[in-house]
Amino acid sequence: MTVERSAAERVAERARQILAAIGADSEFAAFKAASLKYDSDWQCFTGSVVVAEYDQEKDKHALFAEGLKAAVYEMTGDEHVAEIPIAVPVDEMAYAMIAQPQLLAHLAARAGVAIIHQTDQEHTDWRPGDYTDQVYRAAWGEPDSRLRLGAGEVARRLDWLDRRYIARGFRKQGRAHSFTFSAVELAATAV
Repeated sequence: MTVERSAAERVAERARQILAAIGADSEFAAFKAASLKYDSDWQCFTGSVVVAEYDQEKDKHALFAEGLKAAVYEMTGDEHVAEIPIAVPVDEMAYAMIAQPQLLAHLAARAGVAIIHQTDQEHTDWRPGDYTDQVYRAAWGEPDSRLRLGAGEVARRLDWLDRRYIARGFRKQGRAHSFTFSAVELAATAV
C-alpha cells in the first residue's frame, strides 16, 4: 500500500500550527536555549561545514524553525513517508534538538504531536522545488539559499572538502585518521 503525502499547503498550515504550539509552551525557551547551546558538539565534517561562510553563532537560529516532518507524519501516519528530504545543515540542527530528549518529549506530548527522526531512514537529498521545498515555502516563505543547499551542491562541496581533509590526514570525511598523538607528532605542531 502506498501512502500519499498531503498537499504542500495543507502540511504547511499544520507545520505552522505545530511550531506555534511548541513555541507557546512554557518549556520552549529552555528547549531552544539547550538546542542552540549544543553548538560545541556540532562539529561535523559533512553538515554545516558545507555552508559558505558559516558562522554557528549567527546562523544557528535560522536553522531552528522546522516542524515539517511532524506535520507529514500526523497526516499520513507513516514514518517512512514522513522522512521527507531535508537539507544537510537542517539535519544537523535536528540532531541538536533531539539531543534534548526530555524537553522535546514534554513539548511534543503537550502539543499532541510525534517528532520523528531516524538516521537510517532520513533523506538529506533535498532539492530546490521538491516536496519539502514546496511545503517550506508555503509555511515560511523563501528559504535561505545559503543554508538550504540542494543535494547536488552538497555533494560537490563535500568532494572539495574531502580533498582538503585528506591533505590534512583525515579520511572518510573525518571518520578516520591515522594520527597517533605521539610526543613526536604533538611536538611537531607546537606553537
